[in-house]
Amino acid sequence: MDQRIIDLYDSFTHGGIDRRDFLDRLAKIAGSSAAALALLPLLRNDYACAAMVAPDDARLAIDTVSYDAAGTHIGGTLARLKAKGKRPAVIVIHENRGLNPHIQDIARRIALEGFLSVAVDMLSPLGGTPADEDKARDMIGTLNADNTARRIAAAVPFLEQHVESTGKVGAVGFCWGGGMVNRIAVLAPDLKAGVAYYGAQAPAEQVKSIRAPLLLHYAGLDQRIDAGIPAYEAALKAANKRYTIYVYPNVNHAFNNDTSNRYDKPAADLAWSRTIAFFKENLGAPPA
Repeated sequence: MDQRIIDLYDSFTHGGIDRRDFLDRLAKIAGSSAAALALLPLLRNDYACAAMVAPDDARLAIDTVSYDAAGTHIGGTLARLKAKGKRPAVIVIHENRGLNPHIQDIARRIALEGFLSVAVDMLSPLGGTPADEDKARDMIGTLNADNTARRIAAAVPFLEQHVESTGKVGAVGFCWGGGMVNRIAVLAPDLKAGVAYYGAQAPAEQVKSIRAPLLLHYAGLDQRIDAGIPAYEAALKAANKRYTIYVYPNVNHAFNNDTSNRYDKPAADLAWSRTIAFFKENLGAPPA
């Protein structure tokens, strides 16, 4: 697909332009309004693809959970292997479309690796993630970023104290959720590992509060997010923080999302292998 269309859609989905402006610009690239409307289904995520691990996989136990975040109840999905044993835990933080089938599948993949996995729904205070991804994106836009980050950070002690947890907790997030990983690394001193996929960076002046090692995945064509890498890396270096940055060439923002037209399997597979190895190194290997 034309890179101009991908860049335009990225700007629309992240609040850079409104829907009318997006459709007008898309029509100019596509040649007509009819052609623009025909492209829309190809740009939206196809959640029929979101099942690398089936929701009813017999190896997994999956439950709905909630935890208290300073008086606000946050819901989510807890996934883990049925085999008994205490496991390191991972918070899974969604993109700006809420807790959708793709992110639930990510949580199941992490559970199959042996971790206690909780995919949080940060739209819980607004009634939960709707099926309409455009509505979910609009709802995400109404959230207060600081309050939301504190609510996600509250999942760290929740998982530390969980009966099936070893007490070591990491976090992984994608897009909006990747930015939240950087934020909760500042807020949660007990976080043991943070993995951010193409997420907005934490402000340089807050980096000194980060304790967890960070693994930062970026897409080479993602000019919007990549513009923040130099300042963030300089702050991490200056504060002597533990971090690793990978920039995957010639791939777009959301390259890990297999329900998206921006999915790049080689980059996604490589980033995933690095993510799981990073969690095993910093949280401890799950029980065999």
